[in-house]
Amino acid sequence: MLSKKIQTALAGSSAIRAMFVEGKELAAKVGAENVFDFSLGNPATPAPESLKQTVADLLDKEDPLVLHGYMSNSGYEEVRESIAQNLNRRFGTKFTWKNIVMTVGAAGGLNIVFKTILDPGDEVIVFAPFFGEYRNYAANFDASVVPVAPDYETFQPDMEAFAAAFTERTKAVLINTPNNPTGVIYSDETMKRIAEILCKKEREYRREIYLISDEPYRELVYDGEKENFLTKYYKDTIVGYSFSKSLSLPGERIGYIAVPDEAADSENLLAGIEVANRTLGFVNAPSLIQKVVAECVNETTNLEFYDKNRKDLYEGLTGLGFTCIKPQGAFYLWVKSPVADETEFVNAAKKYNLLLVKGSAFGCSGYVRLAYCISNEKINRSLKEFARLAAEYGLSGENTKA
Repeated sequence: MLSKKIQTALAGSSAIRAMFVEGKELAAKVGAENVFDFSLGNPATPAPESLKQTVADLLDKEDPLVLHGYMSNSGYEEVRESIAQNLNRRFGTKFTWKNIVMTVGAAGGLNIVFKTILDPGDEVIVFAPFFGEYRNYAANFDASVVPVAPDYETFQPDMEAFAAAFTERTKAVLINTPNNPTGVIYSDETMKRIAEILCKKEREYRREIYLISDEPYRELVYDGEKENFLTKYYKDTIVGYSFSKSLSLPGERIGYIAVPDEAADSENLLAGIEVANRTLGFVNAPSLIQKVVAECVNETTNLEFYDKNRKDLYEGLTGLGFTCIKPQGAFYLWVKSPVADETEFVNAAKKYNLLLVKGSAFGCSGYVRLAYCISNEKINRSLKEFARLAAEYGLSGENTKA
């Protein structure tokens, strides 16, 4: 008999993964080249070449008993120091290795943070639309997420709704910018207002409320936008990061948590996160890839690849009459469904071998998400199928007859 928790998780199983699996099945029938799978954020540009050489060098030169052995649950000290100094150079922070915990990706990082701070019945405020797995991560510890609606013109958070979302049970606010699924970057004004509200609520409830910043897309920004680091806005900030997107390493599951000294009870917070790493069964982040990212911490993925895809897809779809939010970062396009029930739209798209993810999976119905981290050739071939889909819904635009 399955546990009640896993039964609930199965019932709400990831729509993203389900569509990805459906894409594999469709490819077997019609050929992978004829399937336009925009479901999963799986990078289609390879890791930097230097990373391959770093792996080879480590395997050749390092003592294998050390390279593949245990270390502190927080990770190798020299790896954590390399990351701390990189952040200090880029963002003016004052981290040392003691402020960094290596994690099994961003998901592992969020789970160990939640394990450390959440009690049953606690609430975590999230800004819709949001990565749907946040619900499951909170539920792992008998807590829940409280969604805050966006401003539907800008997809910045609605600040009045945010201020009204706090209760006695609010333990944290979870933020993701650049945002998955919209590609929106929360503005400086937005972040200052979020910090003001958080400070006010801390005074009101006479306890700390942590801001948890989930940052797997930090380096993927366009049009002159700047990478940001949110500890400058609010002292009780915990930063979670993944190298999955910035180095095209999603399957390696490597990331980190950064906690500034200024955060409330930072020493015990870091100690708790380290213990949670062990007690949740991660024990430590993978040893080899820890050392690899320490050597490659200044490398980046091919941003031009994503930028070209972004422009081609956004211009192509808006030219067909679709309403889209222009992404400022990440590699997702947020498209308004031409009908209220976006599930109908998603199903209609399948007739043209277009695989989209419904917005309700992100807590925001009426929209769909497209992950444009696929080949540019497929992006441009997909526009002919999108033109057929647009015609089915009576949309008109300059490219409708593409």
